[in-house]
This record gives sequence, structure tokens and C-alpha cells, in this order.
Amino acid sequence: MSDIRHLIRTSDFSTQEIITLFHNALDYKQLLMSKTPTHQPLKHKNVITIFFENSTRTLSSFELAVKNLGGDILRLDVSRSSTSKGETISDTAANLNAMNPDAIIIRHRNAGAGYYLSAHVNCPIINGGDGAHSHPTQALLDLLTIIEHFGLEELQTLKNADTIAPFAPLDSIKGKKIAIVGDVVNSRVANSNIELLTRFGMEVILVAPPHFLPQTSLRTSDNLKAIAQEVDVIMSLRTQTERHDQVIYGSLKDYASRFCVTKEIVGDNPCIILHPGPVHRNIDIDDEVLKDSRSKVLEQVTNGVCVRMAALDFLIA
Repeated sequence: MSDIRHLIRTSDFSTQEIITLFHNALDYKQLLMSKTPTHQPLKHKNVITIFFENSTRTLSSFELAVKNLGGDILRLDVSRSSTSKGETISDTAANLNAMNPDAIIIRHRNAGAGYYLSAHVNCPIINGGDGAHSHPTQALLDLLTIIEHFGLEELQTLKNADTIAPFAPLDSIKGKKIAIVGDVVNSRVANSNIELLTRFGMEVILVAPPHFLPQTSLRTSDNLKAIAQEVDVIMSLRTQTERHDQVIYGSLKDYASRFCVTKEIVGDNPCIILHPGPVHRNIDIDDEVLKDSRSKVLEQVTNGVCVRMAALDFLIA
């Protein structure tokens, strides 16, 4: 068990491993875009997905990633599983482990669920999102999308490097500013991106109403319009009403009047716009910005499949 690698937090991968993973992801992307069959390192491998929270992009991209690599996928329908009859997660883990899977991908409402599961199985655990704690593959695909825009040429020069410095290996993104906007305190995407992007030398600015901000040493602001002109990347987040114990803003319209990413706010700044999805249109980002060439939201979806292919290849094959 001690030799098994898991991906529960972005810190589970070293900087050098992430650079290598990105090279592999871009190789897979080139093959997929050209409709060229990829090699099949997961042939005869079985991967189980167990999602205790709803998902579209993450679940489907993981399943597509497994199939692209030649593996077999078993989706455990939680609504019809024994967990709905009172089975504990430890019993679920024991039963899944008895099926001898080659990896388990889990999403759970409780932070730390992946760590708990990893102690009860003999295969890699990949965290597809746990509570407000972590979503490592989302942060990895976000960083790759940023690197593709600002530092792709530099990334290619590192492909054959023997060693890579543990911090900020890419000068092309070091010092770039990113505004993470919205419900930061409830966002596992924000948590994972903060760790990963600061490790790669980016300056993270959290932009939100005060009650959406965690305790942090990072720079913060409640004025998106003032911040938008100085940043290189704007990452908007979904307002996660399902994680709120009570209504903490007047209305979504009131929230959007200050924190929706609009053409007026972005102006002529050549920054790129990201969002982990699902996008609340005209609440998180308005329709006009989503259609703008600076929006990389769909590119993130494409990169999500490729990053997850590379992660599965790394952890299983």
C-alpha cells in the first residue's frame, strides 16, 4: 500500500511531475484533436467512479479519459447503491476494494473523503472534489490552460530537462496576476488553485464580498472593477448556494451587479477568462464575455479530458 500514489490534493504531485504531466496531456490533446488513436496504457484496467455529488464535466471527462486510454469504467450509481440504505463509506470502500479495481475516482460532500478511502483500498484514489476542500484535477487543467496562453513555448523547452526547480519553473507565468472572483470560502476549486498557482509563481488576488472570503494572507478586494484592469487572468467561480447555511446576500441580481464579469468591467484588457463550470450566465460571467475570444471556458473542458488522461496514465500505468 505504501507505494501507491494518490491524487487528493495538488500537493500530491511535485512541480517536476506536473510539468511532465502537462507534456503528456498536450501530447494526448494533439492526438485527440487530429482524431489519431492514442496508445492504450489502461487496456485491461478497471476504474470505478463513485460520485456522491452531482457532476457533468468532471464525471464525463474522467470517463472519457479512461475510455480514450483503453480502460473499462464502472460508474457506481450512488442513488441505487447500498450507501442509500445506510452502508458506511468504510464498508463501501471494502466492497469496492474486493472488486480489485485499478483506480477509484470519488466525489464527496465531505472534505477528506478521499484520504479516508485511500486508507481502505489497494489502488490509487483520485479526488474528483471533496466538500470545500480540494479539486486537484480542476486546478491542474486551469494551470495548463494558463500556460498554453502565456508560456507554451517555454513549457516545450522543459520537455527534455533532467531536473526542474521546485518553485516557479516557468518565467512566462511567474508574476502574472490572477483574480479569483466569487464564493471563494466555499470553493474547492479556489483552494486547489491557490496552492498550485502560487507554487508556480503567480500572484493570486481574491475578489469577493467580505462574507465570501476566507481568512488569508493573500491580497483581497471587494471591487472587481478596480482589480480587473491590472490582472492577466480572471477566474470566476460559481456561487455555491448548496453550501450556504443561510441566505447571505440580497439576491443573485445584487451579487451580479458587483461581481459578474462583463465587457464593461473587462474593457480592453487582453486578460483571459476562466470558469470551472457550471457557469451561472449573467451572474458569474455575462453572455457577451462568454462569446469573447478571451474566454477559455470551453478550452478548459477540452484540457480537462487531456489532463485527466495524463493523470490516470501516471497513477495507474
